[in-house]
Amino acid sequence: MDWCLYRFRSLWALPAPPAAVYDVLQRAEDYPRWWPQVREVIRIDDASGTIRIRSMLPYDLAFTAREVRNDPAAGILEIEMTGDLDGWARWTLTADGTGTRARYDQEVVVSKPLMRRLAVPGRPVFRANHALMMRAGRRGLLAYLAGPGQAV
Repeated sequence: MDWCLYRFRSLWALPAPPAAVYDVLQRAEDYPRWWPQVREVIRIDDASGTIRIRSMLPYDLAFTAREVRNDPAAGILEIEMTGDLDGWARWTLTADGTGTRARYDQEVVVSKPLMRRLAVPGRPVFRANHALMMRAGRRGLLAYLAGPGQAV
């Protein structure tokens, strides 16, 4: 087993239509406005940027994200990541009644030296840290979608 490999899946029920959710999720540079752990997104060009995240643990993770799929008709946004995290992440949005079911899948290998050294004993803590980040992201997105000028 590669202790530095992580696979995550999160499911979010959101009360906004898929098109409204997709519109928010495709604007990665706005993530810091609603997702507290996404500290910084800097666009490099139309399809890539650098991202810095920090959850409960006292370290930042930084990586370059490159868009590999932006398909509004299918409800799919996918990126490749290189840096402290190497791998991919994907949002898949589907209609769920009048709302949206947002599925987030991620498969990454941790490259950050400290996390690699602590791979075995730290794994449960790293997974919990990710879960906390995802919960906060869902709460932030719900609030953002319900805010002024947003379609919910």
